Amino acid sequence: MKRNLKYLAFVTMVMVMSFLSACKKDFLGQIPDDALAIEDVFQKDDLTRAFLANVYSNIRSETDHSGENVPWEGLSDEMDVTYVNYPMFTMNTNWTKATTNYNYWDFYYKAIRNASYFIQNAVPENNKITDPALLTKWRAESRMLRAYFYFMLLRQYGPVVIMPEAPLAPDATIEEVSLSRSSYDECVNYIASEIDKAYPDLQEPKQDIPTGDYNRMNKGIALGVKSRLLLYAASPLFNGNKDYADFKNIDGKNLINQTYDQNKWKKAADAAKVVINLNVYSLYKEPLANTGGVYSPAISLKNVFLSNWNSESIFVKASDVAPYDQNGAPRPAGGWSSWGPTQSAVDSYFMANGLPPVTGYNTDGSPIINPASGYTEIGFTSTATPNYAAGASMMYVNREPRFYVAISFNQSKWINAAGGTQANPLVLNMFYGGTSGGYTGANWSKTGYSTRKLASPSTSLLSPVTISPRFEIKMRLAEIYLNYVEALNEYDPSNPDILTYLNMIRERAGIPQYGSGAGQILPPTDMRAAIRQERRVELAFENFRFFDTRRWKIAEQVENGPFYGMNATNGTTTADFQKRTVFETRVFTKKHYLWNILQSELNRDKNLVGNPWW
Repeated sequence: MKRNLKYLAFVTMVMVMSFLSACKKDFLGQIPDDALAIEDVFQKDDLTRAFLANVYSNIRSETDHSGENVPWEGLSDEMDVTYVNYPMFTMNTNWTKATTNYNYWDFYYKAIRNASYFIQNAVPENNKITDPALLTKWRAESRMLRAYFYFMLLRQYGPVVIMPEAPLAPDATIEEVSLSRSSYDECVNYIASEIDKAYPDLQEPKQDIPTGDYNRMNKGIALGVKSRLLLYAASPLFNGNKDYADFKNIDGKNLINQTYDQNKWKKAADAAKVVINLNVYSLYKEPLANTGGVYSPAISLKNVFLSNWNSESIFVKASDVAPYDQNGAPRPAGGWSSWGPTQSAVDSYFMANGLPPVTGYNTDGSPIINPASGYTEIGFTSTATPNYAAGASMMYVNREPRFYVAISFNQSKWINAAGGTQANPLVLNMFYGGTSGGYTGANWSKTGYSTRKLASPSTSLLSPVTISPRFEIKMRLAEIYLNYVEALNEYDPSNPDILTYLNMIRERAGIPQYGSGAGQILPPTDMRAAIRQERRVELAFENFRFFDTRRWKIAEQVENGPFYGMNATNGTTTADFQKRTVFETRVFTKKHYLWNILQSELNRDKNLVGNPWW
């Protein structure tokens, strides 16, 4: 008996219709409205371009953490998405096998199939294109896209099924389409080899890319994806994880290698260093006017996401960025204040002197305060600054620039004149009943904080609404630096590059560097913890934390149990509000490290095994 599988079979009519709906007018051209036979597509230059545009359209936007869009932030210990009717609220407290939300297995296998079909058919003998070299480049881009789609599956589900190079026929038998998962290491090696194969024919990375080529695969993106891939592969979840000793295919094949391999960290470090050595990218620093090149850390840290094609950008996408503005802005400024950073995320930011304010937590959830940092939770400041009004809690005084760029807190000042004036910006009252706090409606943060990182001061959410256009940054140099130092520290902890590149992140952030000279502080004894904290702060709210806590195997500790914020629900004055309070108790067990593969997918493939404990 023959059977078509939804994520394997190529159906001509579906593909032709998808071309019509997915082509981007600013990228690779358009497809005519008349019906087409699929074999005709690769006979024509413009249709070949359009097919590749369709493959590119499968790069998912990850700007909206609400609803059914993407779950990574709302399911991490970094953020609470305030609306209880969204799936992630239930998933944080009762994620079961019956949960079907945010499953991208089917989506990415369709994308992989389309990329494979392009590679197989976009060849000179099928195409009348006058420039064969361009066709070669397009096929390399499609190969790189396919590798990227496989990586997106790998980071969510662990080991996946590696499909044959040529797409399976629509009339393939159930035996032909029932394929087993490859081991995690086999998946990594395959993806890395595909990146290497595509690399020579990709365009060079540069900073003056035309608008129409904004997300076109190039050599810098390829190397950056490889850096991320190998870092994840070296991490504890997949590198000798004994918890997965029984994670096997039906034939008994182990899917996670049970032997720790330190050399994987070296491969990850080497991959990151290759990106660095391109000497194409640099940390974005925006000089102040009439200062001879002096830059502002705060302005630079804000505008790295707002200045298109700046020196730090490696991989960007034209996406709907309105969610950054809408969910971060307070109600008087026209926003929803609906993405609430957790107290642990707030605590992770350093003080202005470069020291961590909180070094851990007691069993009752109270913080273990670092006395050397100068941090205190007692009292309120009588001094106003550009970041906050007089009356702000001492918790928020003398924090590092990244804190004020990323976090809205009670008595903080909004980033533009909305709800106030340029001279007297809106002051956020986030206690219950305050202008930016709880009320009988839904648009308020249950943690007492909201995100302002990624929001643009040029956006207006009050009539007339105008969203400041900019790209979604999917990869930037700061991540590569942090990839490099993390991997280097695991296999060569005395290497001086660790402090060099970690300090480059801290220097741009405007806080003291690690060292023994003037203006520096002594390096921490636990460098792994220091690197992880720097990563948490620098890459906050950029969809990294969900995957980091999992690959480090710490999610059972940091994403399980009571979650704290301020007393946003019951605190009706600043004094009552400014207390650490549990807003939610979450549940995380071992099965949650890897996403559940839907039973419908398991039913389609008799050799496909599910993830452990589901």
